[in-house]
Amino acid sequence: TPLPMAHELSAVPLPPGLRAALIKAGFRSTSDFDGVSVIELAREAGISHNDALAVLKAVRGPQDRNQRSLDTSSVTKPPQKSALDLLDEVKSMPHIITFCSDLDNMLGGGIAMGEVTEFCGVPGIGKTQLGIQLAVDVHLPMIFGGAQGEAVYVDTEGSFMAERANDIASAFVNHVQKMVKIRNDAVYTNAASFLTTEHILDTTYVYRVHDYCEQIAVINRLSSFLDSHPRVKIVIIDSIAFLFRHGFEDYAMRSRILNSLAQKLTQLANEKGIAVVLINQVTTKVGANNGHLAPALGESWAHACTNRIMLFWEAGHRYARLVKSPSKKTDTVPYQVVAEGIRGISKKRQRNVGQE
Repeated sequence: TPLPMAHELSAVPLPPGLRAALIKAGFRSTSDFDGVSVIELAREAGISHNDALAVLKAVRGPQDRNQRSLDTSSVTKPPQKSALDLLDEVKSMPHIITFCSDLDNMLGGGIAMGEVTEFCGVPGIGKTQLGIQLAVDVHLPMIFGGAQGEAVYVDTEGSFMAERANDIASAFVNHVQKMVKIRNDAVYTNAASFLTTEHILDTTYVYRVHDYCEQIAVINRLSSFLDSHPRVKIVIIDSIAFLFRHGFEDYAMRSRILNSLAQKLTQLANEKGIAVVLINQVTTKVGANNGHLAPALGESWAHACTNRIMLFWEAGHRYARLVKSPSKKTDTVPYQVVAEGIRGISKKRQRNVGQE
């Protein structure tokens, strides 16, 4: 129910400290509270639920409050689906391959659609290379088992290199053309006819953000962007943590903002049926006896992703370890970064690596 008239927040009888918190969070007029729930207001403004309830009562008044509490005709009922429907949806969704067969197998066929997947690792381990590889691989035609989609790449560190994307896309196109020749079938030839390096680069939409405010703004606009670009099947954020690790003095506010972003990204993956891939850094976590590397942003961030993969070095070789998944077992596989992008390691070389 829309508010009948908007007033400045200064006209609403509120404690000065509470009003200041609301203004800082962007609530400057009574119209800004239209459609906002108690939970949403508490999270956005960083105030208690009791304070949020008091604010909404003061802003909306008793008549509006009574009407809202009784009128449920406009409330959207959540869609009802059977477990079999959900299983069919999961099975029908394509995965986005990484071009490392061991990594794809560990993940059940590649990066899952409708889920949030996080890759964590130290600098130089190949996180951005993997992100670019996925932005390219999402273009694989459906007849080859791909998603035949487009990509959004949110670059927070300035690490996305168009030249590198061009190299990986060129190798990808060459690989698909080899597959077409092997099959020698007009159906496959026609399906891959549109696939060029230029097409891949032209349908990979890159956002370069420079501070956490820009990052929040881009994530908030993603839903409308996807509505106008329905072929986008993957959103990659590289990295999710970088702009929140420096110059942030209010860690409570940082936690609230990150929780809000996590909810938006999860909702985006679920409602749009796309893959959301988060690149994350690592930090040293000091224990009782020693220290170890852990994903940045702390334990509270762990709930933000459906799947989490740790990328690490061991004996000079790169490995990926699945440490969180609702349906897959914990496992570790090797991978490599080559001129063509992310690739697997042959079984023979894996045996040699194990003997080193």
